Formats: sequence, C-alpha cells, structure tokens
Amino acid sequence: MTAPNVALVGFGYAGQTFHAPLIAACPGLRLHTIVTSRPDEVAAAWPGARAVPAFETVLADPEIALVVLATPNALHAPQARAALEAGKAVVVDKPFALSPAEARAVADLARAKGLFLSVFHNRRWDADFLSLQQQIASGVLGAVRTFESHFDRFRPEVRDRWRERDGPGGGVWNDLGPHLIDQALVLFGRPLGVSCDLAVLREGGQAVDWAHAVLRYADKRVILHADMTSPAPDLRFAVQGAKASWLKSGLDVQEDQLKAGVPVGGPGWGVDPRPATLVDGATGGRTPAPCPPGDYPAYYAAVAAALTGQGPNPVPPEQALAVMEVLEAGIESNRLRAEVALA
Repeated sequence: MTAPNVALVGFGYAGQTFHAPLIAACPGLRLHTIVTSRPDEVAAAWPGARAVPAFETVLADPEIALVVLATPNALHAPQARAALEAGKAVVVDKPFALSPAEARAVADLARAKGLFLSVFHNRRWDADFLSLQQQIASGVLGAVRTFESHFDRFRPEVRDRWRERDGPGGGVWNDLGPHLIDQALVLFGRPLGVSCDLAVLREGGQAVDWAHAVLRYADKRVILHADMTSPAPDLRFAVQGAKASWLKSGLDVQEDQLKAGVPVGGPGWGVDPRPATLVDGATGGRTPAPCPPGDYPAYYAAVAAALTGQGPNPVPPEQALAVMEVLEAGIESNRLRAEVALA
C-alpha cells in the first residue's frame, strides 16, 4: 500500500523542528509538500519534498491526503476548516484553536464529513510522562493527592515573534498551557474547577510570560505552572501520593535532539539521562527511577495507522476540545480573579 502524501503547512519552528522530521521518519507517511515562503530552506533540508508558497495549492491537489497545520495559532481553526472542506484529513498543532467554540466547530465539521482530525499533543510521549503513567498505574505512589507540573524557561529578553506579541493566541498560557493541561487530563480527567493567575513580568513584555493554574478535583489538587522568567528551570514534576512521592527535574530530550538533527528513532533516541526520584513516605528512602525512552514518533505512526483503518486516532478532537475548555477557563479565571467551575 502506498503511504499517504502529507502536506506540511508552515515551516517555522514547529514545522522545521517537530513535524517535518517526524513525518519524514514515519514509514506509513510521505512528506510530499511543504507550504512556505522559504523554498531554499526546504530544498536544503528535505530535497524530496515539494515547496509551494500558497496554502490553496495544497487544497486543490488531489494527491494530498493529509494536511498538517504548523502555522500561528490564530490560523489553526480557519485553515483546518478549509482543509476539511477540501476533503483532506487534518492534523493541527496545539492549541487546537483560539477558543472552545472555534475548536468545536472544526470538530463538528470533521464529524459531518467523516474525515480524520487530530491534534498534535506530542508531550503525551515525553519520557518522564510515560514513566509517570507507569508509576501511578503500578500503585507505588498510592492515591495522588497533589500533582505539580512545571514547564519553565529562562528567556529574559523579549523576542519579536508572534508568540510573544499581544495578539490572538500569543503568550505562554496558550503556548505551553496546552501541554500541561493535556497531560493532567490524560491522568485525571476533567477537573471540577480552574483557578488561574496570568501575568506579564518581563520588562517590555507584551504577552503573558508567567502562568499558574490550580485544577480542583474532589480528591486532589493539580498545579500547572509555566513561565519564561526562571533562571533555574529545574523542576518538571512533583507528585505527592498517599504512599510515596515522585520527583523529576529537566525537560524531555526529544526536542533538543530534533533541533540537533539527531536521527529520529536512532540509537539513544528519547533516552533521558536524568532519572526521576521515588521517595518512600514511610522511610524517607530515595530510589532512582529511570524513565523509558520518549517516543514522539509514536504519534505519527498512530496517525498513519488510523488513516488506513488499522488503529485509533492518537489524539481525537474531543480530547483536544477538553484541553481548550480548561485553557479558556484559565483565561476567564484570571479575568474574574476567581475560580471558574467546569460543567
């Protein structure tokens, strides 16, 4: 069976670093076309792919089966709708859209047309998150009481790019919040309420660069934090259970490997050199807890299987819509300076 042809729309950071190499490394997909204003860069990096300047070229091409959107956040929903109307399967980078209403309209259109639609929540396949799921499922932690998840960076200088401007979809809550929220929902499901504080702390900052949210559950509290103001961005997870704690520092290595051009899936791929620490509540004993390798390639392998009817959608739109609802609840909570309940 011939692998479906894929068109990647956007060749900025997300397109270059994540989507192009992961699609190209998937044997069940073919990186056919890249929509970009920089065709020379495409020719140098992916000489087997066609570079075109216009999104409309992809929509009109009957050879394209899957459209992957790695464009600015404000374009996700309108471009996804256009691709679905053209009869294409669609993968959207996170966040799904600018609002739950936009996301719901796209999901409804895909359902009405019977077309595949997925959202790239790749950090479900981080090494530390895969390990944490195993630890919770094993029961070694006991019932989780407090779950703290950080995605902190040190970027003291404000850069002139759309993610850091005061425009639709900008700011760290829209950029990193979806990662943190999606992981929390995978583990614990929908919270009862969201309390969120969003701020601009850097001098000259335009968009939110500090975000702190508390998700309220009946039996636990989930703390999500992201910022661009931490000189020591060490903490990744601190999970406190009834029997033990699980502590993890440092980010998953796969993004840095992709930036460095490490062959996807090759030797050492996704191997985190920093094990987590398991702390026994009764004795205080600390045990290193190595993580399994991270596995970003699993996302597009699952997409390829789903397109041929051989497996489920790895991130169906309903799950991404749930992320959008929490994301918006956080924005509303910050505006009201109060908890926002979720139905």
